[in-house]
Amino acid sequence: MRAARRGWPAALLLAGCALQGAWASSPPRVLVVAQDLDDIVSLDPAEGFELSSMQAFTSLYQRLVQPDPEQPARLLPVLASSWQAGPGSLVFQLRPGASFASGNPVTADDVIYSLSRAVRLNRSPAFILNELGWNAGTVDQHLIRLDEHRVRVTWSTPVGPTFALNVLSATVASIVDRREVEAHARGADAGNRWLHDHSAGSGPFRIRRYIPHEALVLDANPGSPGDAPRLQTIVIRSVPDAATRELLVRVGDADIARDLGPDQLAALRGRPGLVFRQFPSAAIHYLLFNTASRDQPALANPALWQAARWLIDYQGLAHQLLQDQYLVHQGFLAAGFPGALDDTPYHLDIPRARAILHAAGLDHGLTLTLDVFNQAPFLEIAQSLQSTFGAAGIHLVLHPALTGEVYSRVRSHAEQAVWLYWIPDYSDAHSTASAFALNREDGSTSIAGRAGWHIPALSAQTLAAVREADPGRRLADYRRIQAEVQRSSPYVIALQERRELVLRSNVRGYRQGLNADMVYYDQVSK
Repeated sequence: MRAARRGWPAALLLAGCALQGAWASSPPRVLVVAQDLDDIVSLDPAEGFELSSMQAFTSLYQRLVQPDPEQPARLLPVLASSWQAGPGSLVFQLRPGASFASGNPVTADDVIYSLSRAVRLNRSPAFILNELGWNAGTVDQHLIRLDEHRVRVTWSTPVGPTFALNVLSATVASIVDRREVEAHARGADAGNRWLHDHSAGSGPFRIRRYIPHEALVLDANPGSPGDAPRLQTIVIRSVPDAATRELLVRVGDADIARDLGPDQLAALRGRPGLVFRQFPSAAIHYLLFNTASRDQPALANPALWQAARWLIDYQGLAHQLLQDQYLVHQGFLAAGFPGALDDTPYHLDIPRARAILHAAGLDHGLTLTLDVFNQAPFLEIAQSLQSTFGAAGIHLVLHPALTGEVYSRVRSHAEQAVWLYWIPDYSDAHSTASAFALNREDGSTSIAGRAGWHIPALSAQTLAAVREADPGRRLADYRRIQAEVQRSSPYVIALQERRELVLRSNVRGYRQGLNADMVYYDQVSK
């Protein structure tokens, strides 16, 4: 506990808030959030692609269009006031009087610079903009300045305006202050090193200070387009240990605690001064088999995939083990998105699984290694799988490791089986369908490719779906594709997250949506 408290007063001093005594409530216009920030690589929206980075971007930056917090499939104008769609193009009218936190006006030049910069930097999230056929050599010809407040955006891929708008709603399409960024550029880095720990946006907050692995401190930007934020300062304190996050919100040193486990939540229930809020999440959890494994050829046998569907205790995981922080969901599109499948045809049925394995000759002591993140709730889920698979004669050897190590093994195809989760990169069905049902066989990464699943026909259907102009037919295409993946594929989609936060009872106005970036502090007050 002593080690956990070290540095905590320093984080508040960064916010200009001296504490009276060892434990005290935060000041009225200062919000203190306890969460783990260790995943942050960069706070440059052209590079940051981690959960904590994306949660911060909505407070720091704005895009031309962004998802409605209540209806993520509906896009709202933000830095754009309107747009006109044409064949292969969109013309955006910028919001009158919009300015960045620096005071510089938002212009068509900033829009062009921001989108071109993200493509040219070519960091992790650039592939989202590549979906429009943009690359370093072509992007500039697709971004045309019509006047100071109008810009035309075009694309070369055979997709419609709705898909293009969804791509432009991703955080990588955030509009940055060109003059501010260029003033801090070093060589040809386009300001990237400076933006690792500074901001240059028009969002409701701006970065005052970022200390990696300790704290991110945000100050209000009262000139942000839209309503001015109600808070003066947000201190997001990096607290990797969930038990410490529980303590901080319990005693009032944190106003919000994120990512608490079932044990911490149970310990806090019924305590005065606390409110529990549960929000839907687009995070989908699934079991993946590496069909290209040289160590275990049975992984390529569809009978194993089918048996595995009957060897997961979906209800027990969701309701007992994970205490309703998850729901049973067996389609790759998260509930809440148009086109999502809501049927759950599979349940724990060990005799049925045994019969499938016997008919395929896989009932002779099969042993599989299961990679899993070395943290809750992933280890607990893996132990449940170990028990139910074992009852059908499949011995699962658990291989827990750090998150980065697990992903490294998956990228190198070294795993046999692995429990993972998926969060969409932008608010369009293609973001997820292209992961689960598309293998381009060209070295590009997708979940299907990492599973070694060769699916030329299904890949063609997925590519046809993104090109379909009729919205109704497009959703029907995605339902058919999901049904095929649900029926027979080397992964078993099992659960969808519901994120539960604990807030002090005086916190008002906090909102959170389905996607990772849909975290809103602009209306929060105390």
